[in-house]
Amino acid sequence: MKINNVITNGRRRAFEVETDRETYLFPYAKCDPAPNSADRVVSVYPDPEMGLAGFTYELESGAEGSVHLDSVREVNRDPEYMADLLMYQLSIDAQKRLAASGEKVRDVAAALATSPAQLYRLVDQTNYTKSFRQLVALLNYLGCDVGVQVTRSPRAGRSQMTAGRKSKPFVRVSRKVQKTPAGSLNRASRVTTKA
Repeated sequence: MKINNVITNGRRRAFEVETDRETYLFPYAKCDPAPNSADRVVSVYPDPEMGLAGFTYELESGAEGSVHLDSVREVNRDPEYMADLLMYQLSIDAQKRLAASGEKVRDVAAALATSPAQLYRLVDQTNYTKSFRQLVALLNYLGCDVGVQVTRSPRAGRSQMTAGRKSKPFVRVSRKVQKTPAGSLNRASRVTTKA
């Protein structure tokens, strides 16, 4: 996705970022350095050095800042981007747990009825075409109990900007060691997703 145009909106105190799919708002408060009434935006443009996947702005003081499109999509809670972010976080966790398990890739692939090449694609964080089901199966095989918790977003609608709160979902994977009545150790892990 590339940025077609960026304009300032002083009334809403935000940049309006136009892409092929949608126009997003990015609040001045999220910028570093942040524009304000004493230091206004002089120029703003889609940055070709960022492959048009970001924009650069200049303030009256001469300070300059850049914002990547991923930050804009995250602030606006773009559904597609948020799903990709969740898959990325789960993939990173699966990579860490696979490395820590000490099991051979060939053995894990055989247990999941897949090939080693497919297993490598499954834990690749840049591959967004993988199956969520396969990722959960891998995490379960590695001793993690995966659950998804759905909660209401802190924002009511997508058209509003977020103000001050971090609005990205997070994945928490915890591993608890519990004693069972028989005295053996039982490991239970949980993945919690907040939106």
